[in-house]
Amino acid sequence: MLTISRLAAYAGVTVRAVRHYHRIGLLPEPARDRSGYRTYDAVAVVRLIRIRTLADAGVPLARVQELLDAGTKEFVGGVQEIDKTLRAEIRRLQDTRSRLARLAAGEHLALPQSIVDYLDRLRGLGVEERYIEMERDAWIMIAAQVPHSIDAVIAKKHEELDDPDTVRLYSLLSGALDWPADDPRIVEVADIMERLMVRAVEAGEVGADDGIDDQFVDLLDSAMVESSPHAARLLAILEERGWKGWTRIERVPTERLNTEPPPS
Repeated sequence: MLTISRLAAYAGVTVRAVRHYHRIGLLPEPARDRSGYRTYDAVAVVRLIRIRTLADAGVPLARVQELLDAGTKEFVGGVQEIDKTLRAEIRRLQDTRSRLARLAAGEHLALPQSIVDYLDRLRGLGVEERYIEMERDAWIMIAAQVPHSIDAVIAKKHEELDDPDTVRLYSLLSGALDWPADDPRIVEVADIMERLMVRAVEAGEVGADDGIDDQFVDLLDSAMVESSPHAARLLAILEERGWKGWTRIERVPTERLNTEPPPS
């Protein structure tokens, strides 16, 4: 007959583990002998080894009893079920690790991958980091409001970057933070924006339901105005031409449609 310490040694566990298995009912606790000691037999050694083997394989202790008492078919089914659960947990943890790795890069905080890729493309075009940070903050807010359609929105933005006018616009806006208040290039920015808005109207891309409420549109517009000393002047120029709105165009000057300047 074995003492608890010898039992633990033969099974490759600690005495503390044996006592824990007693408490949760996995290993029957023998009665004390005349000397007041608990002694164990070979059956206890075999059961404890089986418990340790299942636990080391990742079987939750709450399921160990079930498997110990199961027949062959039930045992196989139980192990497969546990394996399926573990694989799902592994996928979840891997996804968590991936998200943590992205967060460590800084840019991925609250941003889906599609927006991160878009911002990286702007960097590739030479857009200054200060401007990208402003645009990033706007996209964080937008993505939180329309998470299910943001990838489609960004796909459209990628298409727009194939337009030389859009590339030129970003080039100008990127450096505009350092322009003097009366810089004449603001007019060029307004000209480009108007051409882009004309195309959007003629393509039927203005007036569609964007899933964003009016209060949020006002928030985005005010954030844009506050972000640059030239934004208010730019909006004023566009309003003089009949355009109103930044995040969402609210008034369209029909007399200015179909007025693309001829190629130079």
